[in-house]
Amino acid sequence: MYDVIGIGIGPYNLGMAGLIDQTNEVEGIFFDDTPKFEWHPGMLVEKMDLQVPFMADLATFADPKSPYTFMNYLYENNRLFPFYLYQNFKIPRQEYNDYLQWAADRLDNLYFGHVVVDVLDHEEEEYYTVKVEDKMTGELKQYDTKHVLMGTGTKPLAFKGTEELPREDVLHSSRYLFEKDQLLRSQDVTVIGSGQSALEIFLDLLEEQERQDMRITLLTRSGGLFQLDQAKFAQEMFTPEYIDYFHSLSEEKRLEALDTLKPLRKGIDPDTLIRLYTKLYHRTAGGGESGIFIQPMTEVNNITYDNGRYHLDCYQWQEEEQYVHSTKKVVLATGYEPHFPEWFMQNFKDKIEWEGEMQYKVTRDYKLVFNEERSHHFFTATGLTHSHGTGATNLGLAVHRNIHILNAIAGKEVYRNQENPAFQTFSVKERKWGQV
Repeated sequence: MYDVIGIGIGPYNLGMAGLIDQTNEVEGIFFDDTPKFEWHPGMLVEKMDLQVPFMADLATFADPKSPYTFMNYLYENNRLFPFYLYQNFKIPRQEYNDYLQWAADRLDNLYFGHVVVDVLDHEEEEYYTVKVEDKMTGELKQYDTKHVLMGTGTKPLAFKGTEELPREDVLHSSRYLFEKDQLLRSQDVTVIGSGQSALEIFLDLLEEQERQDMRITLLTRSGGLFQLDQAKFAQEMFTPEYIDYFHSLSEEKRLEALDTLKPLRKGIDPDTLIRLYTKLYHRTAGGGESGIFIQPMTEVNNITYDNGRYHLDCYQWQEEEQYVHSTKKVVLATGYEPHFPEWFMQNFKDKIEWEGEMQYKVTRDYKLVFNEERSHHFFTATGLTHSHGTGATNLGLAVHRNIHILNAIAGKEVYRNQENPAFQTFSVKERKWGQV
């Protein structure tokens, strides 16, 4: 019997697999239905960087000496000196993907091409049975484990009705590179969204526009193109101290806090905005045309097809004006939502506590809260924003989360988390002086 079985292999569970590989305290294996590791392959746009520093890798915050750190990847690939001379904390997104693939190739506790079809809960015996299908052979196997770790990630989020339209014409941003050639041939593309992905795609199309004639439009529901808040003290919301504080709040207060923290989650990297504005400024120098159309404060409520074009029903919410925008192709940079496997909802929905619609109750160390106490736990790295705050999807806190989970599985401290990295004190209960 394994100590833990991980379901899904993204950066979070890949990091956990690396930590487990370097200790004898926990034995675990991981399954993923994809044939090999790929990190957002449809959005590995050239010249785009990771939004967090390279230290947010698979292992550094738990064990800087681990063979699975980004620094060791550079060393093994003879890129240490080029990186030293590069003098940049942010690395190309394509290099980050290559690093993750490099690490995955070196771990023998990962099983790609294997889909978890069911997880059975043996409540009295206090263990789980994980049923797994080999997608190549169709063979079905089952594995027993004391604990389960769900890292099934997210799935594309699009507004209602668009799923019925041809995916090569109206596509989610996660498929951008796969459909890019067809987008360019159409010579008329509209991007919907106001986040990082929308701007990266828009900027990439702007680069292509210099080589061929095309019309590109950006429609955003937000009031403008706002940058990500990268101020030092604002970034302390991505520290273990703030997670402790956030998790201790009531559900109502947590939801209120999330609303105030939107600039930390929903904004655009300042460098991306500077690149876009600089390109447009240079293009229009001497009276040139920008060649683009950007419309903020605009909701797209419906998309219909007629006579070779898509018609977008738009609403400028500040002016309260409705209009129709016509285009040949549409890219929906409308974000993602947590992905819960079908077996999870069937087998566990009625056994666990819920705080809201599709928001399960989670302990500080990432265990689902069951209606009845148990010693065999179901850990999750999916769907944590409501319980652990804006840092739940931040790569910089992935190792911190994995340390919590791994130590809970082992029943002792296997890896040490960094303490007190924040200069701010969030809870009045933690104040150092001034008490009366």
